Amino acid sequence: MNFKFSEKMGNLKASAIREILKFTSDPSVVSFAGGNPASEAFPTKEIERIAEEILTKTPIAALQYSITEGYGPLRESIKKVILGRGETIFHEGIDDIIIMSGAQQGNELSCKVFCDAGDTLICENPSFIGSLNSFKSYGVNLVGVTLKEDGVDLEELESVLKQNPNSKVIYLIPNFQNPAGSTMSLEKRKAVLELAKKYDVMILEDNPYGDLRFAGEDVPSIKSLDTEGRVIYCGSFSKVLAPGLRVGYVVAHKEVIQKIVVCKQVSDVHTNILAQMICNQFLEENDYQQHIQKLRGIYQHKCNLMVDCIEKYMRPYITYQVPEGGLFIWCTLPDHIDMVDFCNQAVQKKVAVVPGTAFMPNESYHTQSFRMNFSTPSDDDIVRGVKILGELLESLS
Repeated sequence: MNFKFSEKMGNLKASAIREILKFTSDPSVVSFAGGNPASEAFPTKEIERIAEEILTKTPIAALQYSITEGYGPLRESIKKVILGRGETIFHEGIDDIIIMSGAQQGNELSCKVFCDAGDTLICENPSFIGSLNSFKSYGVNLVGVTLKEDGVDLEELESVLKQNPNSKVIYLIPNFQNPAGSTMSLEKRKAVLELAKKYDVMILEDNPYGDLRFAGEDVPSIKSLDTEGRVIYCGSFSKVLAPGLRVGYVVAHKEVIQKIVVCKQVSDVHTNILAQMICNQFLEENDYQQHIQKLRGIYQHKCNLMVDCIEKYMRPYITYQVPEGGLFIWCTLPDHIDMVDFCNQAVQKKVAVVPGTAFMPNESYHTQSFRMNFSTPSDDDIVRGVKILGELLESLS
């Protein structure tokens, strides 16, 4: 059979991360490749109890069709428990909220709402591969802006905006960016918002890691600085509760949410209602801040351990930025070492990392970097895996 696939499929490739993770089914492989939460971070007993209670007391509500906007009590709980902590992310009377099947769906549908084929969508370089692929599926012109330790290069961003008058959206991950682990400074957040106003583009603020800060000071979200509805804010329960629930949310101007509702109706009708009810009851019955503090302690320990091992075994051969939160460390090799070859040799030695090419907006961008995840592996695997990488680097130097 000669299948005649659509032209848009030519822009899509299988996720490099998912392909690498196939190797990690071997238990002898140390995986620094994924982005999964630590197994000890899951509140499994609490979720088990809540699910049983819901299916015992209100089974029909949990199993019946629901509204596209999302479970009403959960939307209110998110506004009260998550969005109302010291900054105004949700602007009453202006904004609305919709529950998504994971934050990535929020990113995808935001692109669908604002971008036509051929329009320019600006992103950080590097950026999250899942979102990049979803943007590519709509035929947009993806343009990357160099990411520095404190956020995007502002001069380069304005240059890109000038050169691409059809720019519609700027996609940013300001907190503990995936893959780079960097945090955008408050000054740059304000400056990016001003540039978005000047060139009349939307900002898509993706914040799946914001609660996982274990060092430094909190920085206000770009959405909290927005007074005219220019920022679309995406949040998620994947890194703070359980990714398998597939529950995220979007906060944006009411008119924007109305358009996203229509797009979601033709996508999946509504997010899994049982999962929404579980998330809501967890927020209602637990001290969310105490839960977050527990997660921060887990990831601070794991990050510190990986950094200590990098300093001991890899530091002479790489440069990197110590993250203040999140799940990732972005390592850069010297020019004389072939990055892709290094990643391939690492897998052969039973250590999986993700080559930086997976996070480039397109194949024209070069990188010497690779991503390491510290949340998933055990302490012993972190020590063993980093030591193996150090030995490999020494052999290549």
